Amino acid sequence: MRLRLLALAALAPLAACSTVSEAVRGPELAPVGYPAALVPRDQNILPLASAREPLPQPASANSLWRTGARAFFNDQRASRIGDILTVQIDIDDSAKTTNATSSSRTSGVTAGVPHFLGLETSLGKILPGAFDPANAIETNSSSSNAGAGQVNRSEKISLTIAAVVTGVLPNGNMMIQGTQEVRTNTDLRSLTVAGIVRPEDISSANTVRHTQIAEARISYGGRGDISRVQKTPAGQSLVERFSPF
Repeated sequence: MRLRLLALAALAPLAACSTVSEAVRGPELAPVGYPAALVPRDQNILPLASAREPLPQPASANSLWRTGARAFFNDQRASRIGDILTVQIDIDDSAKTTNATSSSRTSGVTAGVPHFLGLETSLGKILPGAFDPANAIETNSSSSNAGAGQVNRSEKISLTIAAVVTGVLPNGNMMIQGTQEVRTNTDLRSLTVAGIVRPEDISSANTVRHTQIAEARISYGGRGDISRVQKTPAGQSLVERFSPF
């Protein structure tokens, strides 16, 4: 436990330096790499050798076709681990919901004991003055509640991103994932897409629409000076989240 605390204490200045560096120079682009590490590891993925037919064997010396070249009539669409396909994201969704509720309640109770075994006159001696047995108990209550809510959302995103096939499932469906980062001055825009596609949904131009991706995960955001100004401060966000009032 002590070693863990020492390690955290040693890494804290590095994290602070990274934050200060990003605030001064702007966000840095992530290193380019194979995205397979970002995909869940509990998927049953076929090995590369069985993901597709065996690679072509070297041709003879008299062949006009060089080794490793793609044939004229072969399917050029992505089908193996490491292949690249284009994802077309065209989101134009809108939702509108309006709800209103109201309720009210009024109740009253009046009770008296004009005759109670002849003791009604004795009660006046025990209770405060001006006691009237005919109006011994009287209650009134009223409550009302009104609520209204409205949701009006509109989202429109039109983007294109290249994704990499990171795995092939036993039924032939492919897991894909792609990330794109664009930095403009001191603000960075990041786009990430991941999901599962069917080979038959990939067009002849090696493209697929986002509506044809199962378990689609699309993230579009950024970080930098503009994003930091638009974000709610951490202290204010905590107060608004946990405040009971």
